[in-house]
Amino acid sequence: MSVIDRTKHPTTKRVLSHLSAEGLVVLAIVSWWLLSLELPDIILPGPLDVAQQIWVFVSDVRYIGHVAASTIRVILGVFIAVVFGSVLALLPHWFPVLDIIVHERIKPLLNSFPSVGWAILAIIWFGPSHGTIVFIMVMILTPFCLVNVSEGLKEIDLELLEMAKSFTRRPAVVLFKITLPLLMPYIISAMRIAYGVGWKIALVAELFGSESGLGFLLQQAQSVADAATVFATCFAIVLIFWIGEKIVIDPLSRKFAIDI
Repeated sequence: MSVIDRTKHPTTKRVLSHLSAEGLVVLAIVSWWLLSLELPDIILPGPLDVAQQIWVFVSDVRYIGHVAASTIRVILGVFIAVVFGSVLALLPHWFPVLDIIVHERIKPLLNSFPSVGWAILAIIWFGPSHGTIVFIMVMILTPFCLVNVSEGLKEIDLELLEMAKSFTRRPAVVLFKITLPLLMPYIISAMRIAYGVGWKIALVAELFGSESGLGFLLQQAQSVADAATVFATCFAIVLIFWIGEKIVIDPLSRKFAIDI
């Protein structure tokens, strides 16, 4: 095989991979459309009806407010969970005496506590509010972040940290110049997981007690058997997730992968 052929081969494989993926999407939409012709809209609305409802989400001011409410809650919940989980993971690193407390008491509790339990307790404690939704998300997402960052700390070269400490006596310098940069791939991985799971949690939490958000729209759609809105809400979340991942998470992942 010539040098030119070797250069083109990876590109050809990538193009074929994209064509296969897009072809599968087209096939799924066509199959969906054909099936919707045989079923009533209350069971399976057509792709065009769902697309029109998605357009309403981004063009109608009232619906834009619901989309924005859910998006802000997810962003806040993910941010707080990542920070809280990272701090919990770092505590035994700074204070070894806390290792059993964090990893054998707090982590098992957060990992096993039922999600619906947090939702019910939050409604009882705080009542329906924006803060309640964020609290539910933080409590459920924190263990994902705690586990990821804890695994990252196990991979850090201890000799590198000792060398850094020999150059400075300020722990903050070691933290921000050495520890956190080395942990960033794990923190970003935790962020990616939390961002995806966060949308699922937000919908369930909003169903329990909220008068705004995409979960509230789902509840309204269910009460009037509006399947088009249910489909549109789910696909809107997929679209928002994809945009957030491509604009924020993927660039951060590439940046710190290169820096490290």
